[in-house]
Amino acid sequence: MRSFLTTIAARLRRDQRGATAVEYGIMVSLIAVVIIVAVTLLGGTLQDTFKQVQCSVSGGTYAAGATAGKGVCTPKAP
Repeated sequence: MRSFLTTIAARLRRDQRGATAVEYGIMVSLIAVVIIVAVTLLGGTLQDTFKQVQCSVSGGTYAAGATAGKGVCTPKAP
């Protein structure tokens, strides 16, 4: 019985599938944290860029505000 348990214990120590799954889980969570931080830091700038594009497409002139994302779109006079 003891040799049977020793064999099973040795087999479990060699099995790396669980460790690989944990490593992938850690990598995915770190990538998610990096994405969240990047979006948080660049959020205002991205919002400002999209507002500028929207204003240009509608034919207006965009004036950036003092803080990111606070610009004003003035339509062109007919």
